Amino acid sequence: MSSNMLSILSVTAEDIKLMLTSNVHIGSTNCGGRMLPYIWKRRADGVHIINIGKTWEKLVLAARIIAAVNDPNDICAISASAYGHRAVLKYAASTGAQAIAGRFTPGSFTNFVARSFKEPRLIIVTDPRVDHQAIREASYMNIPVIAFCDVDAPLNYVDVAIPSNHRSRSAIGIMWWLLAREVLRLRGAVPRTPSGWHVAVDTFVHYDDEEHQR
Repeated sequence: MSSNMLSILSVTAEDIKLMLTSNVHIGSTNCGGRMLPYIWKRRADGVHIINIGKTWEKLVLAARIIAAVNDPNDICAISASAYGHRAVLKYAASTGAQAIAGRFTPGSFTNFVARSFKEPRLIIVTDPRVDHQAIREASYMNIPVIAFCDVDAPLNYVDVAIPSNHRSRSAIGIMWWLLAREVLRLRGAVPRTPSGWHVAVDTFVHYDDEEHQR
């Protein structure tokens, strides 16, 4: 394996700390059979703990797939979940992708005459359960799907599952930030150094209006 590939796959202590402090590794008490390979252990209270190493490996795989798409605008970042709205908008602004933040209009990928019609080559979703309509339509149109998946997430029509906690707004924001940074690194847009990308993690994290006012 080349040294460049090793450097890409090697997660830093800072990134591990970032994921742990934002509870990326905290799953739920329910776990789907297809997510079992990503589980590190099950706590005494029944909560499944995600293997952060597996999370990083799948994030890097997803980033490599995304970076291989020639036109960034052919990628669509999606979140019907409120916790992911800010993240997908920031991801799109950072990488040149399209974004659908909020309700996914039925027919957006299948109805050619709809005002909301899009023809992405790849979609990324925040939560397979909440974003099921987008995933279903993508399957009709043979559009590959990358998804952030909690341990109980349905994986039907998901091509690349990135195991992570999608019940935590900080975890959702951090994962979208890490994905954007890795895509930009692979494109050569930012250097592979700790201070190479100057976009703050917090800009990807959802906050309420009351919190913003404080």
